[in-house]
Amino acid sequence: MSRKRDRRIAVIGLRGFPNIQGGVESHCREIWTRIAASGDFQVDVYRRRPYVTDKTTRYTGIEFRELPSTRIKGFEALYHSLLASLDIIGRRKAGIVNIHNIGPGLVTPLLRLFGHKAVLTYHSPNYEHKKWGRFARMILKAGESISVRFASRIIFVNRFQMEKFPEKIRRKSIYIPNGITPAERTVETDFLERNNITPGKYILAVGRITPEKGFDTLIRSIQSIDGDIRLVIAGSPDHDRQYLDRLKALDTNGKTIFTGFTQGEDLRQLYSHARLFVMSSVNEGFPIAMLEAMTYRLPIVATDLPSSRLFPSSGQYPILVSANDPDALSEKITAALRYPNKAVDYDLDSYNWDHIAKTTGEVYLSLL
Repeated sequence: MSRKRDRRIAVIGLRGFPNIQGGVESHCREIWTRIAASGDFQVDVYRRRPYVTDKTTRYTGIEFRELPSTRIKGFEALYHSLLASLDIIGRRKAGIVNIHNIGPGLVTPLLRLFGHKAVLTYHSPNYEHKKWGRFARMILKAGESISVRFASRIIFVNRFQMEKFPEKIRRKSIYIPNGITPAERTVETDFLERNNITPGKYILAVGRITPEKGFDTLIRSIQSIDGDIRLVIAGSPDHDRQYLDRLKALDTNGKTIFTGFTQGEDLRQLYSHARLFVMSSVNEGFPIAMLEAMTYRLPIVATDLPSSRLFPSSGQYPILVSANDPDALSEKITAALRYPNKAVDYDLDSYNWDHIAKTTGEVYLSLL
């Protein structure tokens, strides 16, 4: 294998970036722009054509390759990853392939067969998500088994997930958390005004509108909270718009505002002026939105998941609560709203993207 090929990494398993919703997509944008800018590697990022709305943004050291994809739930990620793998094998440019998550990981043996080194980034056990049917869960389970077995190295963003595997798998694994870019609050409120949101009078939740985010529980919990506090949910559905309609129907008291997929300055305004951040998920690999809330120094109420316990605490925050329990969540939110409204300082030194990208790059260098 030539040194030039050694130094080229293909990235598959994501929908793409920039301006594409998703935690994996945010992770990849932060990691790969930094690794490519370091000059140690050239990077090919494979994007799913139906999601690409920005074809003008360019990054030093990154080449975007757009391939067809389907939006059929349960088949989309594997289909695109297979097309990407065949393209990688045919072009013979990349020596290392980084596969994001276990569904796309089914292609790992194929890539290894043709001489590529494969790094699996394990974001979450997707088969635990409610949105998948029985057959899809079987495929995801198979993807997990195959990808961890055949991967050259494995990066876990959740330490507790890594510790579930036998020693043979852990020996080639490393825990590298997601990171966060330090943020400053803004005084601007034009986005809030356009959406009829009053600064300091709303609870914020951020994420894709999918069942594993537990927004149904959150909406139910907010109905019984007295006063003029509102709930703002920033995110859009993956595939099932009927699920969004069902969520809206739960909002019997008209207390919830949906802003859709929100990013950039608009999202900054939402974080800056929120009274409280709530993460109501029933399953998370590594909740980047919760980390974002911490960098804005927001008080937090979150479901008690292993991933929630990865983060630092400050005073009484984050307040943890059982998942799928609207009464308990309502009680914890009410208690948090009684506390004085002041900024919370979290120790986020371990979540510096520059350090995380450097550590990730060392994983690839170890394969050369």
